[in-house]
Amino acid sequence: MKEYTFREVIAQAMSEEMRKDESIFLMGEEVAEYNGAYKASKGMLDEFGAKRVIDTPIAELGFTGIAIGAAMNGNRPIVEYMTFNFSLVGIDQIINNAAKIRQMSGGQWNCPIVFRGPTGSAGQLGATHSQALESWFANTPGLKVVVPSNPYDAKGLLKTAIQDNDPVIFMESEQMYGDKMEIPEEEYYIPIGKADIKKEGKDVTLVSFGKIMKMAIQAAEDLEKEGISVEVIDLRTVRPLDYDTILESVKKTNRLVILEEAWPLGSIATEITYMVQQKAFDYLDAPIKRITTPDAPAPYSAPLFAEWFPKLEKVKEEIKNALYIKA
Repeated sequence: MKEYTFREVIAQAMSEEMRKDESIFLMGEEVAEYNGAYKASKGMLDEFGAKRVIDTPIAELGFTGIAIGAAMNGNRPIVEYMTFNFSLVGIDQIINNAAKIRQMSGGQWNCPIVFRGPTGSAGQLGATHSQALESWFANTPGLKVVVPSNPYDAKGLLKTAIQDNDPVIFMESEQMYGDKMEIPEEEYYIPIGKADIKKEGKDVTLVSFGKIMKMAIQAAEDLEKEGISVEVIDLRTVRPLDYDTILESVKKTNRLVILEEAWPLGSIATEITYMVQQKAFDYLDAPIKRITTPDAPAPYSAPLFAEWFPKLEKVKEEIKNALYIKA
């Protein structure tokens, strides 16, 4: 075991797969000469050359389409967006081409491609650079959507995504690239569509994913000191969703709180809430609680942003509310 940062394991995962398969290549803005906008492709140009690590113009619509065409013709591209907010320039290609070509061609073409880059907020970057778009992509049949919360999961999930024969949206965070974790030296893969119980508990289930998982785990650890046992589930993948793990946990704890860095309407939390009340209603001893950002664009102002982003104290308060404990 050796400690690596999130950005290092992203480069490791891509490099390990590229060494095995010459049809895999990386393209995006500043991925080559600059070693990646977040240094998540450091050293890859030197190892694989300019034909497999390709700097693109600032033209997401163009290079997204090129990568999809390449995937349809036997290659396995990895496309890096400097932020998934910029993927909106090429979202027509992702939604109307990558996600649908297998069905619309009657199986004649598939699209083995990974679209990766940061999602969500990263401080004072303004409303147009702070959007969590997981539920947008997860709403599209034909796409798989992966949102890891730590370096270990990120490496195993990215390697699996690169080998997948369907298009995968792989969402990271600028605020996680420096996170460190011990990583096995031996090769490993993590299956897409399987949640992970990060902490077992018996009183209430707390579900989250992505960088805000840190807050979920911190809330559970704080409440443990007060005698409250919180089971923490990291979804890891939001399409396909691992409903079974959530349902089994709710049947044990009889209470559910969902924490998500996203707008409330049409969120992943909304889908989970529906499915739990549909399939485990008789096990619930309290209404499901949902913690999201306010239904408004992210503010630039630091004090306003601090009010907009979900708070640790709010998470603990809602867990206590689910247990009918006065906070």
